[in-house]
Amino acid sequence: MAHNKTKFGSLRRALLASTLAVVAMGGAAPAFAADVTLLNVSYDVARELYKEINPLFEAQYQKQTGKTIEIKQSHGGSSKQARAVADGLEGAVVTMNQANDIDMLADRGLVVADWAKKFPNNASPSYSTMVYLVRKGNPQGIKDWTDLAKPGVKVVIPNPKTAGNGRYTYLAAWGSVLQKGGTDAQARELVTKIFKNVPVLDGGGRAATTTFTQRQIGDVLVTFENEVNLVRAEFGDSFDIVYPASSILAENPVAVVDKVVDKRGIRKEATAYLNFLYSEAGQEVIAKHYLRPRSPAVAKKYAAQFKPIKLFTVDEVFGGWRAAQKRHFDDGGEFDRIYATK
Repeated sequence: MAHNKTKFGSLRRALLASTLAVVAMGGAAPAFAADVTLLNVSYDVARELYKEINPLFEAQYQKQTGKTIEIKQSHGGSSKQARAVADGLEGAVVTMNQANDIDMLADRGLVVADWAKKFPNNASPSYSTMVYLVRKGNPQGIKDWTDLAKPGVKVVIPNPKTAGNGRYTYLAAWGSVLQKGGTDAQARELVTKIFKNVPVLDGGGRAATTTFTQRQIGDVLVTFENEVNLVRAEFGDSFDIVYPASSILAENPVAVVDKVVDKRGIRKEATAYLNFLYSEAGQEVIAKHYLRPRSPAVAKKYAAQFKPIKLFTVDEVFGGWRAAQKRHFDDGGEFDRIYATK
């Protein structure tokens, strides 16, 4: 019995020593605690972009200031993410794909009203547009927006109520009619037919990509140019990219969440992070991820990967994001009425 007790005691001590070793190696607590931690609340398909940008900024910031900084990420549908910040998610910065999500935060007093003037290019360090990803060989012969309305064509688009690329797709299709001299009634008819062809309305852009590429649903995915290029890079020859005759300018605006950074005393760090996106190093990563950069030098370097396309803006065609949101995407707006007839 004594022998068994001794044996059990030795085993218990060995297990305790093992547990303490795991704790010492970081099993129960982080081995590194940064001087400053920031949360970047971003849209769905920007995950890979910031996964590469963040460590570059962290290294530069430490070299310049001697302080360590850690950037954490939160991703989802752009509008869903903005609402999360409005509801209390303490993002120090927001990096979105449409201005009206940041306008909503400004209306709630979380972001200053003139946020778009705080950084260059309407506080948008990059931009994109909406293009098509089709199955290899483009069996449905999809070339332009009207082809998405043809009977039998299955179109994958995320929900315009929650996802920025869904909203841009809707506006790009509507605007394509007006740009050719068509009427609002004709634009409404086209968009109605397109959404009748949508088999599933995912909540965000990445979910829509998964539906198309992995679940093998749909003939065409409409999403940001950078997203379709990333899919091509990952899946190789399984898909083709099609550029419509015209599309919409999709800016990627950023802002400091003033209420959060002032509360936590981290305005300087948050501002430095967003300024890094405009640096040559940040612009290089942006271009590598198929977002169109603002830097003329970087844009020239990567010109071959960005096909020229006629772009129109939300301001030109819809009178700005606030007007577009109110008419098309607020509850009871054009989209709700169109989708109710699906």
